[in-house]
Amino acid sequence: MLDRFKELGVKMIGTRCIGFDHIDIAHAKEIGMVVANITYDSDGVAEFTVMDILMGVRRMKEVMIKTMGNDFRLNCLLAEQLKDMNVGIIGAGKIGLAVMRDLTGFGCKLYYCNRRRKEEADRYAEFISMDELLRTCDVISMHMELNEKTYHILDAEAFAKMKKGVVFVNTARGGLVDTQALIDALDSGQVSCAALDVVENEFGLYYNDCRDKGLEGHYIDILRNMPNVIYTQHMAFYYRTAVRDMVFNCLRSMKLHSEGKEFPHRLA
Repeated sequence: MLDRFKELGVKMIGTRCIGFDHIDIAHAKEIGMVVANITYDSDGVAEFTVMDILMGVRRMKEVMIKTMGNDFRLNCLLAEQLKDMNVGIIGAGKIGLAVMRDLTGFGCKLYYCNRRRKEEADRYAEFISMDELLRTCDVISMHMELNEKTYHILDAEAFAKMKKGVVFVNTARGGLVDTQALIDALDSGQVSCAALDVVENEFGLYYNDCRDKGLEGHYIDILRNMPNVIYTQHMAFYYRTAVRDMVFNCLRSMKLHSEGKEFPHRLA
């Protein structure tokens, strides 16, 4: 596609999202194609993540299933309190930092791991290694970018290190997680609940009307039918402020490039 764009005279590709794993950046550089991503107000994604954490801790998927079936018994729905839990944030970028900030109001103990220690993150959470975070946290939330080094960073070995009954949240990228390993951990009870806004192999399905498609056997179908999985279709970013910022910043970069000026978030 990049080669074809080049043939057609396209000078620049602007993607209206932060993630860029869907673009071959190395090849873009080889052929001289300019590529830029964007930034947007991340508070809404942080709010969505906190919502997912609370829903997981309070077992809301199971509650809703019972309620919709007119089963109003409290059997097997006893939940925990977030303020009594250790919460681990993997990745201390803008969204990870915003999640830490928002969680400080709940009284839980916060930890984070990142490629390097961050002064701003230290205001909210304690910096620890990935292994220590996996072993000590009752709730784990992913906020990393997807690349060759982070692909399946949470595999079967990582899930085995986690505390029994951990609540797992991923609003970042599906490829960070070995999905079969997560399913196995959910089946065994190693993970008590997962709240997932992203999943592997979602491209070509999300944002399309797939009501006439059979998804039997796909990770999406397996996960959304599990009683301990809260599942949404990669929409944590979908709120007015973020969408406005995406469009504006994408067009702004293109305008600046057309004027021969430097612009932020240039990838190639």
